[in-house]
Amino acid sequence: MSTDLTTVLTTDRLVVRRWRAGDRERAFDLYSRTEVTRWLGRSRTLEQLAEADALIERFRSRSAGPRYGVWAVERRDTGVVAGSVLLVPIPDGAGEVEVGWHFHPDSWGHGFATEAAGAAVAKGFADGLSEVHAVTHPDNRPSQAVCRRLGMTALGRTDRWYGTELTAFRLTAPH
Repeated sequence: MSTDLTTVLTTDRLVVRRWRAGDRERAFDLYSRTEVTRWLGRSRTLEQLAEADALIERFRSRSAGPRYGVWAVERRDTGVVAGSVLLVPIPDGAGEVEVGWHFHPDSWGHGFATEAAGAAVAKGFADGLSEVHAVTHPDNRPSQAVCRRLGMTALGRTDRWYGTELTAFRLTAPH
C-alpha cells in the first residue's frame, strides 16, 4: 500500500496517488485497450510501451498542484493499479471542473470507479468547489451509471466541451 507523499487520498479499499514511472506496464495495459480508450474521445490507444512513459508524465504534470490531477487508483489489498481518477478543469470550459475515471477491465464491476470518483468529488468540495461536472460518451452506460450512483444530475447532451457531443452531469456541493 502507498503511504508516501504521492498519496492524494485514501478510501476503504483504494489509494489515490500520483502516477509513478514504475506504473508504466500497468498504464500501457490499461490505455492500450480499445474497450477503455473508445470512450475517451480524442485520446488514442497506446501502441508501444514507451508511450506509457509520456502518458504518465502528462498525468504527473496535470497533478503538480494540490487541488487537481489525474491520479492512479491503487487497490489497497493487492497494490495493483486499477485505473485512473481525475479532477481537472475542463479544457476550453468556463471554469467548470470535471471528475472522470478510466479503469482496467479487470477492475470493472467492483465499485472502484464510484468509490474513487466519490472521494475525488468530496476532495473537490472540501477544497472549495461549488459544483463538479462529468461528461460521458452518449453510449457509455456504465459511466453514466457511476454518475447516477454519485448523485449527479443528468444535464442531457452537449457539444460544449471537447469538440464532440457528450452526455453531461453535474453535482453541486452540499450546503
